[in-house]
Amino acid sequence: MNRPPLLVIAHGSRDPRHAATVQALVRRAGALRPGLRVETAFLDFNLPSVAGVLDRLAAEGARDVVALPLLLTRAFHAKADIPAVLRQAPASLRIRQAEVLGPSPLLRATVERRLYEAGLTPADRSATGVVLASAGSTDPEAIAAIAETARELRRTGWCSVRPAFASAVRAGGFPRTEDAVRALRSEPGVRRVAVAPYVIAPGRLPDRIAAGAAEADVLAGVLGPSPELAALLVERYREALRAPERLAVAAG
Repeated sequence: MNRPPLLVIAHGSRDPRHAATVQALVRRAGALRPGLRVETAFLDFNLPSVAGVLDRLAAEGARDVVALPLLLTRAFHAKADIPAVLRQAPASLRIRQAEVLGPSPLLRATVERRLYEAGLTPADRSATGVVLASAGSTDPEAIAAIAETARELRRTGWCSVRPAFASAVRAGGFPRTEDAVRALRSEPGVRRVAVAPYVIAPGRLPDRIAAGAAEADVLAGVLGPSPELAALLVERYREALRAPERLAVAAG
């Protein structure tokens, strides 16, 4: 194989919409690089598994693989779960683990795309407060990355942007979606409140975000298979090839 295959690793969900959305995103990313082999695998709930895809690639003669976590932040899955499963790969494979997706201007652009698709316009930004609602994490690095994305979004002209979580977490996190919506209502200059789910695919936690947006004026869609997100997958692949190997799976 001339170019190492790209293996996109998603978490997985019992919700069938999750896998369908992930597959649509991966297909769109693959279309941006004709000739690049792009595979999808899941950590849990869905097939194919990461181990199954790696075994198949090795059996077909692959030697190098770029593994891309389909994650917005570097939290437990990126730091522990994915490296652990990659270390169980066949000894013949050399694996580079790409960086997670966020933060990135392309993610901010995807959030704005979804807000506009939900009915807002660029002219609405100065009077609209946005709740950037993610699944939730206790990892300080992940929390900082979400806060930075909220700041970047605010700099594009929205009246206010507040990060939030789908559900309450331990100290150090963000408020729940519904609490952030109520807080924005009281901010000067905010005439409407929009909730922007900062999640890639539908599932239980995105549904909880939608429920928490009941008092908002606008609810945007999940990030999904947007052109910006597909381009970001390809960008992370290219970066991984240029960078020193972050994870080498050696014989053992």
